[in-house]
Amino acid sequence: MNFWLLLQGFGLGATMIIPIGAQNAFVLNQGIKRQHHLTTAAICSVLDMIFISLGIFGGGAILSQNEMLLTSVTLGGIAFLAVYGFMSLRSALKPGNATENKQEITARGRRTVILGALAVTVLNPHLYLDTVVILGSIGGQFEGHDRIAFALGTILASFVWFYTLSIGAAKLGPTLSKPKVKCGIDMLVAAMMFTIAFVLTKGLYLQYS
Repeated sequence: MNFWLLLQGFGLGATMIIPIGAQNAFVLNQGIKRQHHLTTAAICSVLDMIFISLGIFGGGAILSQNEMLLTSVTLGGIAFLAVYGFMSLRSALKPGNATENKQEITARGRRTVILGALAVTVLNPHLYLDTVVILGSIGGQFEGHDRIAFALGTILASFVWFYTLSIGAAKLGPTLSKPKVKCGIDMLVAAMMFTIAFVLTKGLYLQYS
């Protein structure tokens, strides 16, 4: 196996995966709450592995050539990011409900966490635009074992990042869950979601204007 290509895939994969805001925000929040945070990291990593593999082994080219499909994914992503942003903003502006929210969070089971992890991954347009299309176009240039080495590197980056983020947030949970800190995190997440949604909306407008 070409370890240089594996390392190259790891580095490029990290640069594509780390900035995907919705996934990171969800994994971070679950880590802070210590609510099935390892399950969350596992789901996001496995889904990334599936989509990265699809992109590198042919799916990226299909997606990039289908303008209608790309537009549909982007529109769905804009709606999802806007809703996620409003939820984070509401959480930041209602600190008085902290006890009630904590009780609700405790009552929610693994199923809700799994559905949430699926949503922030599958409904996130950056997963398709960055991870599938861009990594797919780069990885598709390699052949045979070289392509496999590159794919393994990018997949490894996903697992390392999400588990590091999840475990780190869980260990820092007592500090990050303080009302003022949590409010700041929620505000930052909301701003990030709205910004990404605005950029995607502007891109679509320019594309069809």
